[in-house]
Amino acid sequence: LSGAIDALLAELGPTGYVALQAYLDRVHHPEFAALRDVIAAKSKRPTTFGWGPRFLHSTGQFHKGGPAIGVFLQITAQYDERQDLGIPGRPFTFGQFIQAQAAGDASVLAERGRPVLTLTLRDVAAGAAAISAAIG
Repeated sequence: LSGAIDALLAELGPTGYVALQAYLDRVHHPEFAALRDVIAAKSKRPTTFGWGPRFLHSTGQFHKGGPAIGVFLQITAQYDERQDLGIPGRPFTFGQFIQAQAAGDASVLAERGRPVLTLTLRDVAAGAAAISAAIG
């Protein structure tokens, strides 16, 4: 994990920034927002944080359409199908929908030459601490 994060940060240029994108439940897992400060301290570069998918309509547009100077750390969760809710009238769940939005965003970022690392957490409760430790 630390090697993958270090490799992502090595892609930063002198005018670059790091964008953390957490496709997680912000009410139940607010601790992920603190990773912004951990990444900023490690990278010595400006760092943003956004809860997905809501940031896609604001900073997400800049990430894909603005200057190609950002690197992107995307954090998603492996959804438990037993607890996931279906979307009425749709053949997929909310968890599947959020995963598709994250995957689509990562794909477009990569197509536009923006370095992106997606971490899919099995244990979201332990995730922030594990990522923070890996960043060091």
